[in-house]
Amino acid sequence: MASRTKSEKTFDCIQYKRKVQSEIYDEIKGMSHAEEIAYFQRQADSSVLGQWWKSVKARGRVQTDK
Repeated sequence: MASRTKSEKTFDCIQYKRKVQSEIYDEIKGMSHAEEIAYFQRQADSSVLGQWWKSVKARGRVQTDK
């Protein structure tokens, strides 16, 4: 078995996650449940994935009715 050299960590995922969670908490504190839902919906819609999803739906390839 070959030995591995330990690489230096350049990005701390847990630290980043906690930072982002703290920022979101600061933005939504004091909001009602409905306001929080609207906040997260806006965030999702304006993300890169949200833009992609809109383009897919616009092409008619996704059935959104249940």
